[in-house]
Amino acid sequence: MSEVIMDQPAVPGSASAVLPSYRLQQPRLPRWAPAGLAAASLAVGCGVGAAAGLGSHVQWGLIAALLYIAATFVLATAVEGVRQAKDRLFTSLVWTCFVVAVVPLVSLIWETVSRGTKVLDGNFLSHSMAGVLTIQPGGGVYHAIIGTLEQVGIATAIAAPIGLLTAVYLVEYGRGRLAKAVTFFVDVMTGIPSIVAGLFVLSFWILMLDNGYSGFAGSMALAILMMPVVVRSTEEMLKLVPNELREASLALGVPKWRTILKVVLPTAIGGIATGLMLSVARIAGESAPIVLLVFGSQLINNNPFEGAQSSLPYYIYEQWAAGNAASYDRAWAAALVLIAFVMILNLVARGIARWKAPKSR
Repeated sequence: MSEVIMDQPAVPGSASAVLPSYRLQQPRLPRWAPAGLAAASLAVGCGVGAAAGLGSHVQWGLIAALLYIAATFVLATAVEGVRQAKDRLFTSLVWTCFVVAVVPLVSLIWETVSRGTKVLDGNFLSHSMAGVLTIQPGGGVYHAIIGTLEQVGIATAIAAPIGLLTAVYLVEYGRGRLAKAVTFFVDVMTGIPSIVAGLFVLSFWILMLDNGYSGFAGSMALAILMMPVVVRSTEEMLKLVPNELREASLALGVPKWRTILKVVLPTAIGGIATGLMLSVARIAGESAPIVLLVFGSQLINNNPFEGAQSSLPYYIYEQWAAGNAASYDRAWAAALVLIAFVMILNLVARGIARWKAPKSR
């Protein structure tokens, strides 16, 4: 309910003294109410979970979340009215979903860092597993880092230009049946499982053409997985470029290809770089094509076109499958290295996007 508050009388003789001044003020919960309700709900949820004998902290958190949503709605209805209570209800739902999404991520990072730092040092990053048994401590991940960098780099060199040019064609030139067919097959490729891409390269490159296992074979499978992501992300970024920029450039007599090169692409370079890094992160953690095509190795192989190689995902799988304490520590350390690798790629993408983005005056 709204309450009417009458201000103090104005000074006699002034223009405002003719009529009294009134203003409407809607009752509001204090600013600390959401935080206070969240803390109280968390305490009550933990107490109820402990009293009920629920051993999982996840169950405690779910009870606290339900209590927070219900308490917010009831208290807001009593103080602010039904309309404002509905707004607070959906706001609390959004915050609850955000916390539910963030907690597993934070837990994953915390678990990886706490376990991975046990053996992560300079020796681990600069040595391979040559001559080291899986049950023994020691060894390193250097050969897997080399394999991941080479395989992901080659896959990016193959998929990025093809995906970028395909997106430019679909947005700037694509009309008719050919564009629809390309769009359809890009959508189909987006849902291809990684093992299917690996089987395709295995049957064509290794069995039919009689080539051996190599990092390049794995790169081709990774490029197949990466290409549709690059096309889709680049296509969406190009569509966000205002048509006024294209029309202004064409009105000045600039050819269309030069307009695309000098106007459209620089305007969308931030989103394109971000999409490219997301696609790189998409393939950096793939293990199924690597198992089929690269075959794994305990030695350092700097030549991606000949001989078996390793990679960080395959190394993690290999060490975890060994099933002993030393291999578990190496697997967690390699997982931390992989997370750091993906994080560095994202930071580089943000730096490139900020550097190449059009400067506003």
